[in-house]
This record gives sequence, structure tokens and C-alpha cells, in this order.
Amino acid sequence: MIIVLASLFSFPLEGACAEEMATIGAVEEVILLPWNIKILARIDTGAATTSLDVREMIRHGEKEVEFVLPERCGGHQMRLPVLQWRSIKSSEGFRERRPVVELEICLGPKRLRTQVTLNDRSSMEFPLIIGRKTIRRNFVVDVSRSNITSPVCH
Repeated sequence: MIIVLASLFSFPLEGACAEEMATIGAVEEVILLPWNIKILARIDTGAATTSLDVREMIRHGEKEVEFVLPERCGGHQMRLPVLQWRSIKSSEGFRERRPVVELEICLGPKRLRTQVTLNDRSSMEFPLIIGRKTIRRNFVVDVSRSNITSPVCH
């Protein structure tokens, strides 16, 4: 009943048509492009930014960062340019400085370029948190469901 009521009162944001907005659940599989790395992601509308679990992060000045994805994500080594460094309030309540990189992801039927903070999320259940800035104007989230869609970008 609550879901029905919520859908009756929902409306597209900033000019997006409801037909253009895909429905996703609270947890979805995504693909990191162009590497075709599949990762399980938590869709978190309470988080503004998207965050990726990384290990062995090495800074190359302020402009580049090298890291390894955790084994649960294939253990791939990556090196990406840093767009900026951002002060983020962690889930434990303290502030930390994290690099922000740009990634392209495939979520459901859509390819999205998004800014992602990098940090060690080994204590968290999901290696990727997708925040509301990434999904806005593209998706409706049905938090009562998971794995509604599969990544099908071409």
C-alpha cells in the first residue's frame, strides 16, 4: 500500500519524463566501464556522493591516484586522474580527505559518467555506494526490491 501511495504522489524531477526514468532497487549490479568489471552496488538516496571500495591507494601528487579494487571486485589495479580532493564526513562521523575521480558505469539500461570518491570500505557490505547525485533524473528507486534490472549498456 505504501509503495502504491508513493508512486501516486511521485513526479519527475527537473523536466524528466516518467517514461525515461528506469526503476531500480535498493541493490543492483553495475558494470565499471570500459573495464567490464561487475560490482554489486547499494543505491543510497541518503548519500549525496557515490563511493567505491579501494585498497593500496597511492597518491601521485594531487593529480593522480593508483589503487587496487578489492578481491571481491576482481582485484584489478587502476590508475586514474583526480578531479579534486573532497572533505567527506564518514559513516563513523569524522571528516577525511578523499580523492574524487570520474567513472563511467552501466546501471540498468543507462551509461552514466559520475564523480566517485575512493576509500577503504572493507567494513561495509557493499563495495559501491551509488549516491543521489548519480541517479537523479535517471531513475526511480523502489527500496522494497533489489536486483530489478541488469546492466545492459552497449
